[in-house]
Amino acid sequence: MASRPTCLIVAVLACLGPVDGRAYAQARERVAFVTVADRATGTPRDAVTPADIVIREDGTTREILRVARATGPMPVAVIVDTSAAAESAVPDFRNALTAFAKGMGDLGPLAIVGMGARPAVITDYTSTPATFAAGIGRVFSQPTTGATVIEAIDEVSRGLAKRESERAALVLVSMGGLEMSSPSYQRALTRLKESGASLHVVMLQLPGRSPLGVDAVRERDRLLDLGVRQTGGSRNDVLASMSFPQALSDIARLLTHQFRVVYARPQTLIPPESVTVTAAAPDAVAYGGPARGQPK
Repeated sequence: MASRPTCLIVAVLACLGPVDGRAYAQARERVAFVTVADRATGTPRDAVTPADIVIREDGTTREILRVARATGPMPVAVIVDTSAAAESAVPDFRNALTAFAKGMGDLGPLAIVGMGARPAVITDYTSTPATFAAGIGRVFSQPTTGATVIEAIDEVSRGLAKRESERAALVLVSMGGLEMSSPSYQRALTRLKESGASLHVVMLQLPGRSPLGVDAVRERDRLLDLGVRQTGGSRNDVLASMSFPQALSDIARLLTHQFRVVYARPQTLIPPESVTVTAAAPDAVAYGGPARGQPK
């Protein structure tokens, strides 16, 4: 007859075994889209392995199961500053959009939205290069108008949320002047996150110009700061509008070098509040976040 301690150990192991098995079986596969780039040069990597990426949910590291080059469609809306302040920069905006379309290649569809006075669609989502090029020719500044960054992100995010794809992006090209939007940043930020799109910002920062005393500007800057960080996007502040073409080419490289990352999440009743993606190596930086349309 087995001794009492031995029986107790056997009973405990018998209880633990099925629990561990069920926990493993109930782990759910989740998807994220990630770009890993060199921290010093910003050059995206052509090859990424599970060892290169760290994904955390509410601070807990998850096991990465598979990594493959992303191949599915990605709707991208480019919001362009068409306010009066953008008049001198229109040629640079057009060159930047041309460079962006070239860098994106077959990835899309792409749309152009202006934000002078109020957001307005210049070219709806298209995968036809000639249609997008025609839209570039319709980009111009509107006299006596101001930029409406907050309203544009709000409205474009609502539209992106209705499009079916695992990933999406929103690119903002702004002169960084006064902001004429009326809504607060919280609603636009909520809709941006609900859309599942990553936010990428290129903004002109002129030396000596600091319109920080205006409430709407503070709301806009808060939206852009949180939007980029919480959606796994990027930000590039430039000192001259002639830098816009290179900046948008850089964003196109990030978007076209995304990898589809599958990771495991234990079965839980409460979904995580935050998902963060970082590079494992200190000399690299990662951009990205969860795929769109996944059940919580």
